[in-house]
Amino acid sequence: MANIREIRERISSIKQILKITNAMYLMSSSKLKKARKSLEDTEPYFYKLQTTIESILEHTPHTRQLYFDRREGIPEDKRKRGYIVITADKGLCGSYNHNVLRFTENELSSLPDLDNVQLFVMGQVGRMYFQNRQRSAKKASVDSEFLYTTQNPTLYRAMEIAQLVLDKFENKELDEVSLIYTDMINSAKFEVKKVQLLPFVRKHVGVAADGTLKKLPKASFLPSPEVVMANLIPNYAKGLIYGAMVEAFCSEQQARMTAMDAATTSAKDMIKDLSLMYNRARQAAITQEITEVCGGAASLGE
Repeated sequence: MANIREIRERISSIKQILKITNAMYLMSSSKLKKARKSLEDTEPYFYKLQTTIESILEHTPHTRQLYFDRREGIPEDKRKRGYIVITADKGLCGSYNHNVLRFTENELSSLPDLDNVQLFVMGQVGRMYFQNRQRSAKKASVDSEFLYTTQNPTLYRAMEIAQLVLDKFENKELDEVSLIYTDMINSAKFEVKKVQLLPFVRKHVGVAADGTLKKLPKASFLPSPEVVMANLIPNYAKGLIYGAMVEAFCSEQQARMTAMDAATTSAKDMIKDLSLMYNRARQAAITQEITEVCGGAASLGE
């Protein structure tokens, strides 16, 4: 059994860790509430933008727009693919980062050729992971200038990312762009999702259930539907990226809250067990001292 001094030092160190885990839990809770409020404040605008785009597609089913170009003439093994992968900047959040990295690895393993794949990684954990993988083996290329943090997501940051991938798509540096992030379904369940960002997929919104075309009112667009869509789609892409950033950030904070709560509970249990050991050791020491005093007194009496 460890002596009293060692047990006391262990209890003291665990109490210090307990303070840290409890503080991290409270900080993550505060950040989660703030991020959720920001998302709720901006959601109505992007929902309205989405319905506007759908309305334009209903009235102009034959609109030719650059961002809808699927480039079907390019074979699968020659297509240039880009992935925006959102991870965390720090650890101590359970399996959050591991799930995103594993999902991305599975996605990359299903591709015929990784030479035409480019990764845009948000978060220090994912960036370091894929850069190390790129150095050790022939893996997908990681954009070294894509240095965006996942902390405190903003619309301005989402706009810069959207403009970057849109420019690469326009210049035919990329044929497809997908978004990989963690969606928080509820406080206890997270799911890694992949969303296709480019090219945009046109839904058959102008076709009724019986296969006939819907009768829609006449609509006019100035100067043209293509120009209107060219202004709306970048904002819509910004909204998609911003929403994914906020969902990923909320998932990270919720995962960290769960991990820190479990760590706090474990620390309290360890302190309880060590306190019991400390009391037993102290009791044994006191008993030994009493025995020694009684033995000394008996020897003097003789």
